[in-house]
Amino acid sequence: MMFDLALGTLLLPLMLLAFAALRILREYERGVVFQLGRFWKVKGPGLVLVVPGLQQMVRVDMRTLTFDVPPQDVISRDNVSVQVNAVLFFRVVDAQKAIIQVADFMAATSQLAQTTLRVVLGKHELDEMLAERERLNADIQRILDEQTDPWGIKVTQVEIKHVDLNESMVRAIARQAEAERERRAKVIHAEGERQAATALVDAARALAQEPAAMQLRYLQTMTQVAGDRATTFVLPLPIDLLGGLVGSLRRPPEA
Repeated sequence: MMFDLALGTLLLPLMLLAFAALRILREYERGVVFQLGRFWKVKGPGLVLVVPGLQQMVRVDMRTLTFDVPPQDVISRDNVSVQVNAVLFFRVVDAQKAIIQVADFMAATSQLAQTTLRVVLGKHELDEMLAERERLNADIQRILDEQTDPWGIKVTQVEIKHVDLNESMVRAIARQAEAERERRAKVIHAEGERQAATALVDAARALAQEPAAMQLRYLQTMTQVAGDRATTFVLPLPIDLLGGLVGSLRRPPEA
């Protein structure tokens, strides 16, 4: 009886110790195991044995994580002050580096993203921020990916969400857009006038080469004016026009 009691007393702590040594890591998790303070290995996923007192394990999520970069005050290259925020997508590709090389990879990536956003956008003018976001996103993503590589972090995507302007700058941009529309309208109108003038010159040259055509055009114009209105019009008819027309009609046809 005493032996059974002693055996049960000995087995109970061993069972509790074995139960405490078991860890279950999900498919997207890895465990960075330290043995007596030194890095030992990366384990997981599945059932992992960690010896209490000798080994410690740090869980690392390997899934893609998102981080909202808070609004940053940026001064563009043309001295325009704007507020820009963005969203960052990244994931851990090396659990060992993410735990050992940096104290808090989430906080470090966040601070680096804010600084890089200000530096990169500060090198561009406001028009580029508004019209070339895809190129700026790619530049920021490339720089962040290079700088976070020693931490075992892979930055997969960066998206600029909003570029906020103050009210006076919004009004200035609206005036600029209106002036640009007016300029284009004037250019189109001037181009139309030029094409119309060119067409008139070509028509005048064609009529000048054939006097009878000019006379017929004059008569056609008179007919249109008389037919459009009920009022009687008295228009002078140049005799030289009639003489030229009669002469052209009497001219024998060419063989």
